[in-house]
Amino acid sequence: MSESQATAIQPDSPPSNAIDTDALIIGAGPIGLFQAFQLGLQGIKAHLVDALPHVGGQCAQLYGHKPIYDIPGIPVCTGKELVQLLDQQIAPMNLPRHLNQQVQSLSRLADGRWQAVTTAGTEFHTRSVFVAAGVGAFVPKALKVAGVDQLTADQLLYHPSETSSALGRSVLVYGGDEEAVQAAIDCASLAAKTRLMHRRDAFDAAPDQLARLQALRDSGAIEVVIGQITEVQQNAGQLQTLQWMDGEGREQTLSVDRLLVYLGISPRLGPIADWGMAIEKKQLVIDPATMATSAQGIYAVGDIVSYPGKKKLILCGFHEATMAAFAAAEYLQGEKPLLQYTTTSAKLHAILGVHHP
Repeated sequence: MSESQATAIQPDSPPSNAIDTDALIIGAGPIGLFQAFQLGLQGIKAHLVDALPHVGGQCAQLYGHKPIYDIPGIPVCTGKELVQLLDQQIAPMNLPRHLNQQVQSLSRLADGRWQAVTTAGTEFHTRSVFVAAGVGAFVPKALKVAGVDQLTADQLLYHPSETSSALGRSVLVYGGDEEAVQAAIDCASLAAKTRLMHRRDAFDAAPDQLARLQALRDSGAIEVVIGQITEVQQNAGQLQTLQWMDGEGREQTLSVDRLLVYLGISPRLGPIADWGMAIEKKQLVIDPATMATSAQGIYAVGDIVSYPGKKKLILCGFHEATMAAFAAAEYLQGEKPLLQYTTTSAKLHAILGVHHP
């Protein structure tokens, strides 16, 4: 798609339930969260969209318990701790989150705003867009076995944010990371039967989770099954049984009516490549002084961008989010914003909810 196609004005559509906002942030990793903070300091209201069911992106998903040593002022923290701190920092902004959905289309309206529609059908009319999608949208890896495509969405769940669907069911949690372990632990108090299947009897989870899992195994509340799913059987989309192969290569059968899959996540550039912005080697080309892309009103920050001297570091993304917020404030408000300091600015203190005695 050419730039002229990307920025071509689309005719106004009939009245809809679209969400009107000044800014839409695509990507809820650390840079997306800090982008919300910087926009909030400029008085710009934003909404946040992410393909995962929780904030944190790659940092929380892949480095949740691994140490990070190069965040200014924090000698060491885990990925999850960093995300928690950033989430706490943006609390005064009251940022609406639209999780477990991906922006699939972006087009320009007649009034100059951008229309964004997600895979969940959520529609936004926004004056500006901030792409903080890292190396692409992180989406759950799919289970690829015979029969899986016929299951309904309530029978097969990928990385669900909660496990209430397990209530009274025969549940199989499939995976070996901490999310899978925690899901099995949560299901144990809800489900009629809880099984945790992994290709080996070793799980990548925190020590307290592993201790809890072992206790539930010992009590019979969780059955650990060592093997891999090879096929699922269903009737009218309703999961009934699944075939699985044990370590000896023998096929066996389990009766299951809920399947929770935790096979990890993988990045996909996805629809971003079709939005008409200049791209080099799967990265968006921006002006490093403003973080503006080749499409007016769209900014990009973090690992998704390319410019001379770019470094793929979290702290560099924080700088880019700051530059983008100042540039967007000038674009949206019609004048260059004053540089104010959170230490002394009464205006910023009001935004942050700082109260003085």
